[in-house]
Amino acid sequence: MPAADTGMDEAGFEADLQLVETAARQAGALALTFFGKDPEAWFKGKGNVAPVSEADLAVDKLLTEQLRAARPGYGWLSEETADDRSRLDHERVFIVDPIDGTRAFLAGGDEWTISIAVVEHGRPVAGAVFCPVREEMFLARKGGGAWLNGSRISVSGQRGIEGATLTGPHSIVANEDVLSAGLVATQILRSLAYRLAIVAAGRVDVGAARGGPSDWDLAAADLLVQEAGGKLIDLTGRNLIYNRVRTGHPALIAVPEVLAGPMCDALRPLIG
Repeated sequence: MPAADTGMDEAGFEADLQLVETAARQAGALALTFFGKDPEAWFKGKGNVAPVSEADLAVDKLLTEQLRAARPGYGWLSEETADDRSRLDHERVFIVDPIDGTRAFLAGGDEWTISIAVVEHGRPVAGAVFCPVREEMFLARKGGGAWLNGSRISVSGQRGIEGATLTGPHSIVANEDVLSAGLVATQILRSLAYRLAIVAAGRVDVGAARGGPSDWDLAAADLLVQEAGGKLIDLTGRNLIYNRVRTGHPALIAVPEVLAGPMCDALRPLIG
């Protein structure tokens, strides 16, 4: 078991935020050297239809070297690194998606992101979601608010389901029952981290995902939503806990806090 730890203070959160921001910018610059140049890509394994590319692996290598060298006492969890369960023995862990939205990246889409979080005792305390093509850097630290390119952001002021805008996968935003509940479909975004980040920025009222997302898809954006005045929760209303043995999560929504209960009730029978 890890030794007792009282956790970091605000200065520690800020130092980690500066670290992950710098790493995200450098990772974005590296990814752009592959973008639009037909990088080698393949599927991850038998029965796994998720693609991975040489760009994903190059970015993962960069982030591994930089972040682990800067914080050797932290654990590590990345989509593109073999899982080392010793992470479970660490109070603080980097949770990384080198390229969130690889399908978009390979197809020339502009919404893919670099997602990096520091998680302490199961919850994110510093996070960066960087969209290099759109030149958008979303940042948050525990107790410090959420920010986009230096300006503070907050979730929308939407207070009811009727007319609330929704982003999610096609299977949700095109679902007739979901639309009949009063939600208004918006664009389909192939980066889940970016989908949640724009909820934090108040551009869309609700972000949704079916069951199956992993820690690396969610941790940094979770903090953005929380610090922007919203919640990222499963459809029973519970917060997500990270750095467990199993890294997968059930269906979930990102919403302004006032909409959390009503939206869970409306969507639980439809996408839960």
